[in-house]
Amino acid sequence: MDLESPSFTHRSSIPDRFAFARPDPEATVALSANVSPALRWSGVPDGTRSFVLLCHDPDVPSRPDDVNVAGRRVPYDLPRIDFFHWVLMDIPGEARSLDEGEGSIGIMAGGKPGPATARGHRHGLNDYTSWFANDPAMTGSYFGYDGPCPPWNDTRVHHYWFTLYALDVATCPVEGVVDGRAVRAAIAPHVLATATLMGTYTIASDAT
Repeated sequence: MDLESPSFTHRSSIPDRFAFARPDPEATVALSANVSPALRWSGVPDGTRSFVLLCHDPDVPSRPDDVNVAGRRVPYDLPRIDFFHWVLMDIPGEARSLDEGEGSIGIMAGGKPGPATARGHRHGLNDYTSWFANDPAMTGSYFGYDGPCPPWNDTRVHHYWFTLYALDVATCPVEGVVDGRAVRAAIAPHVLATATLMGTYTIASDAT
């Protein structure tokens, strides 16, 4: 199974349009358009009844001590953890694409509504839910896609993995409000095939 995007190519830089935040020459960082990229796939195995799409960044700092702190840098060798940016379930087995903007257009303080989507899919919570939990202006349940926003002082370029799972069940075997970790664990016995697409993103001009 193959996954690609007309929005960016595998292992290339993700354009600012698809990010939550972008570099700004005066303010260092500014909010961006936060549009979900278009995706399309092929080579689907026989028996596929639905798909799950997960997008995660495995390069998120495991400690917040230096994150976005003036005069400090997030060390390259700091241990990193997963951060989920998109959790989309119950994509029909006959589907072969997602349109640009289908998971997000713009930023909504408190998060976009969910889990139901206009096309009958289900969204899980992305990890901006926990990131903004202690911010009174932004706290809420963040469904759908919210794009890259790596620390502006990180020394490491972040990698964003879009993974499509072909499943042998018509609906993802989870109920209620769930996050990416719960979905990834629940679908493990039902995966027929996977396909990945990776894009990079950084706000720090000297990150490597």
